[in-house]
Amino acid sequence: MLEAAARGKGISTRVRGIAVDGSFWYPRFPKLKTLVPDHVILAWPEFKIDGTWVPVSELYGSLGEMAICGIGFTNEGGETLFDAIGRTAVDWDGATGGQCDLSAVVSDCLGYFDSRDELFRTQGQTLAWLPRKIADGIMSRRSAAGAR
Repeated sequence: MLEAAARGKGISTRVRGIAVDGSFWYPRFPKLKTLVPDHVILAWPEFKIDGTWVPVSELYGSLGEMAICGIGFTNEGGETLFDAIGRTAVDWDGATGGQCDLSAVVSDCLGYFDSRDELFRTQGQTLAWLPRKIADGIMSRRSAAGAR
C-alpha cells in the first residue's frame, strides 16, 4: 500500500529482490514450517526521494541512526518487518552489524525491479500453489500488528 500511495503522489518506486533463507520465517510461522520453502523471495520497496533511491528501511532515518535504538527485530508474534522499520534498522547487507543485521539470512540478491509483479514474473513464486493459498488465507485475516 505504501508503494501505491507514493506513486499516487508522484514518487517513483521500485523493489529490490532478496532471496531469504526459509528458516528465517520459522519463528513467525512455527506451525507452518513444513510449508516454508528453502528460499523465500522478498520484494523490499524503495522510493526515489530528491533523486536518490531510499529503501523503505531508511524512511525514518539512516540505518546507522535506526540501529542505535538497540531493539532489533524478533520475527515473532504479530510484528512484521514493515512494522519494525519505524523503530529499528532492517539491514539486509550487513552495513550496521547490529541487532537488525539480517545479512546472514540473505541467500541471494536478485537485483532491482520496477514492481513486485516484475520481480515475481521474472524470478517466480517461491511458494507452491497450495502453501501460497493457505498462507494468503491466513495472512489476509491478520492485521499487520497481529491483532484479530
